Amino acid sequence: MRQRIVILGGGVGGVVAANELRRRLPREVEISVIDRERSHALAASFLWVVMGWRRSQDISRDLDRLQRKGINFINAEVAGLDLENRVVFADGRSLDYDYLIIALGAELAPERVPGFSSGAHTFYSLEAAQKLRERLLSFSDGSVVILISSTPFKCPAAPYEAALLLDSHFRQGRSRGQVELQVFTPEALPMLSAGPELGKAVVGMLTGRGIAFHPNTKVSLVDPERREVIFEGDERVKYDLLIGIPPHHAPTVVHEAGLTNESGWIPVDSHTLKTKVDRVYALGDITSIRLPSGTPLPKAGVFAHAQAKVVAESIATELTAQGHSKAFDGRGSCFIEMGNGIAAYASGDFYAEPRPAISLHPPGRMWHWGKVFFEKYWFWRWF
Repeated sequence: MRQRIVILGGGVGGVVAANELRRRLPREVEISVIDRERSHALAASFLWVVMGWRRSQDISRDLDRLQRKGINFINAEVAGLDLENRVVFADGRSLDYDYLIIALGAELAPERVPGFSSGAHTFYSLEAAQKLRERLLSFSDGSVVILISSTPFKCPAAPYEAALLLDSHFRQGRSRGQVELQVFTPEALPMLSAGPELGKAVVGMLTGRGIAFHPNTKVSLVDPERREVIFEGDERVKYDLLIGIPPHHAPTVVHEAGLTNESGWIPVDSHTLKTKVDRVYALGDITSIRLPSGTPLPKAGVFAHAQAKVVAESIATELTAQGHSKAFDGRGSCFIEMGNGIAAYASGDFYAEPRPAISLHPPGRMWHWGKVFFEKYWFWRWF
């Protein structure tokens, strides 16, 4: 019988999984990607849009281009899952599957913080990054607050990169002396899942640039009229420009299918990415993986990318009885852009015991150009 593989989500994990499956499997195996968006935007480059270094067309590609590789693309909203009968419902359609890969990512939920939607800019979508870019063009004096509303959130380095890039932006515009930069987070340290040493190093990068770091702060609401952020304990902070990371949550469809646990995300085997349901895998930001240190695996594209390869190889091995399955090893890396063509680079083993073994490479131009190369390679390789 004809085998059907359905992939939910056209982000990093979904695109890599589809490509890897197509490369490994005969054309008789049908591979479909479902996404409510028509195009794939590389989130790793959103901050470059904010800085004016990229346009939207530079960092996005139509998902229809997957058709040329023999991958079906269905532009639709996933409305429901019948896991028992192996059916996906999307915009009035029903699709049978033999294998299901859930790579829907994490959705933004700004409504969970009163006043956030009307009071804060963000850069966690391409459209929002463009709007923030327009706001920056007319801003050169006042208080900038970067607010992390809750954890977990996608790309743990991004808010701190934003602070460093804004510092560079205002220095180049000779207005840094008129701008106050502050970061507020419920975390004790930045990127805590990577270990305290990395977190302390990032704090040093911030304070070395005169950027105030406020840990262990939990937001209650945003008051757009008074331009205030109100934290638990009724601490109030004034802002002229608020850049916020909104709360994240898993899409409703996976909750309704009974796939999530008490964390609100989909628990998976930490090496195979299998869910509790046979022939159903989940990968990337939508998953919950507990590290040996007790902290969750960060939500980052680098992990979705690696996990997608593992899942694709596992399914291909099962269908063809050739090759052998590999395990996701928990290794990951991250660029930390600092402006002026300089970036730092962190990499290591998040599955190491008793805690992640992560190295931070000193800032330099090589790492910035490494990210430039990665961006170009990404679109060449997968589209």
